[in-house]
Amino acid sequence: MIRLFREHKVRTALSLDGCWTLKPRDESGRSFAAMVPGVWERIPALARYRGKAEYSRTVKLEKAANVLLQFGGASHTARVFWDDVQVASHYSAYTAFEALVENAAPGEHTLRVEVDNAYSEESTLHIPNDYQTYGGLNRPVEMQTVGQAFIQRMAFTCDETAEGSYTAHVRVYVKAIADVKNPTVSVQLAGVCAEAQVPPLTAGEETCIALEMNIQNVQRWDLHQGNLYDLWAVLALDGQPVDDLIDRVGFRTVKVDGEKILLNGRPVFLKGFCRHEDHGQFGSAISPDAMMDDLYLMLDMGVNSIRTTHYPNDPRFLDLCDELGLLVWEESHARAIPGEIMRKPLFAEQCRVSNEETVKQHINHPCIYVWGLLNECESETEFGRSVYETQIKQLRELDPSRPVTFASCRHFSDVCLDLVDIVSFNIYPQWYLKESTDEWTPKEIAWMETAGAKNKPIIFSEFGAGGIAGFHDPFSRVKWSEERQADILQEQLTSLLNNPRVAGTYIWQFCDVRTSEETAWCMRRPKVENNKGVVDLYRKPKLSYNTVKAAYTAKNEY
Repeated sequence: MIRLFREHKVRTALSLDGCWTLKPRDESGRSFAAMVPGVWERIPALARYRGKAEYSRTVKLEKAANVLLQFGGASHTARVFWDDVQVASHYSAYTAFEALVENAAPGEHTLRVEVDNAYSEESTLHIPNDYQTYGGLNRPVEMQTVGQAFIQRMAFTCDETAEGSYTAHVRVYVKAIADVKNPTVSVQLAGVCAEAQVPPLTAGEETCIALEMNIQNVQRWDLHQGNLYDLWAVLALDGQPVDDLIDRVGFRTVKVDGEKILLNGRPVFLKGFCRHEDHGQFGSAISPDAMMDDLYLMLDMGVNSIRTTHYPNDPRFLDLCDELGLLVWEESHARAIPGEIMRKPLFAEQCRVSNEETVKQHINHPCIYVWGLLNECESETEFGRSVYETQIKQLRELDPSRPVTFASCRHFSDVCLDLVDIVSFNIYPQWYLKESTDEWTPKEIAWMETAGAKNKPIIFSEFGAGGIAGFHDPFSRVKWSEERQADILQEQLTSLLNNPRVAGTYIWQFCDVRTSEETAWCMRRPKVENNKGVVDLYRKPKLSYNTVKAAYTAKNEY
């Protein structure tokens, strides 16, 4: 399953997860049995392989059908072939894509996916970086069959009209494969039904049907209260259901009011972690039970929010955050992109697509309270400002219901703070900076107020320190020891959690992660890992785990 719940009652769907044949594009001629979802680095012979590899398997159709292949993700560039005919291509490891095969014949067919995780001129977002770009089909794959027309996606937002009552705004996007007459779309949500006539569609045409529904007597989605409702859309032709789509939504409001972030009208303080999709055993293809293990650990430490650094996360992880009532800062893919790469023609287009896919695919998750973008990029120059301005405008057009932010490290020089709804900064007092947090933050906040942050919430979106798991020095407490990491986090948290100007904090980071050996970052990363996690790659807690737990559980979230 692409999601953690049933998405269809009318459309047929078959999971293609399981064992595929994997062949690296090298001189060896080797082939392997590889699990999907998965990354090929789990295979010892491919632990350091970077380049192209081909996944293949046989699929069988009992009768002729329009086949819709759904890919949760491929890292990082993919070309899809159905019986040696290319039917799709996609760039980015962290968003889903699909391939439509019209009128496929009954019988056996060969499905091949060429996946490439190499760094190249054609890739401006997947570059050598402070996290690993794995190779493989890293998220689930599903084969669906559709008729003459089908529902591509839905978008849901809501406005609260009274306590427990909302106006739901639902958009249903329909695509025709053949000419269709008399289509209708009906929607069910929280016991309320709505229906709309769809104009006749010609083959290849797409349309959007907008409906408004008055919903009463529902339970709010709130912190630690994952009250979810099925949003079910059905497409009918001549009165007969031919397709459907189910998503889960929550009724809640998010607003920015001066220096406060309001959830359901109440100021909320964000106690969070930055989290990479990386695991010592699974790489970036993390199973749902391992995702839940991560969430249990973070909840035990008193967390109420997670930042998806530095790319959109697996929707199954977001499903779990929906269920648990955890707020999510969802970030489109871009981290510390050098200025020369930002100026390449492909950069603007690849960012545009990343932003669009992120919002369109994840807009219905109630857990997402803010969209983030362009972490630690060139926000101190006029060129950088033009890039941020363009992309922030795009995000607001895609989803006017949520605020926008970005995490900056351009201390005392950023020229983009006036563009966002929430101002966010990454700081590392006593790690990269000599000053204490009490010394640094008043200066930084005073400058922020003059640079666009006045009357806006301020979040410290990264802070922390490195600690190599198992390295102890209880007497000297030198850098990289677990003791020094705990000391620094204690000092940072004490200062930030008691600063009335701060609206939220995100510790860098939840777990240790592998970094790219092809970058200079690895020269500052023992074990070729970013060791700032409070748990290691395999989720073994460090001393700082209890430091964070004590600080976060003592801090009120409302």
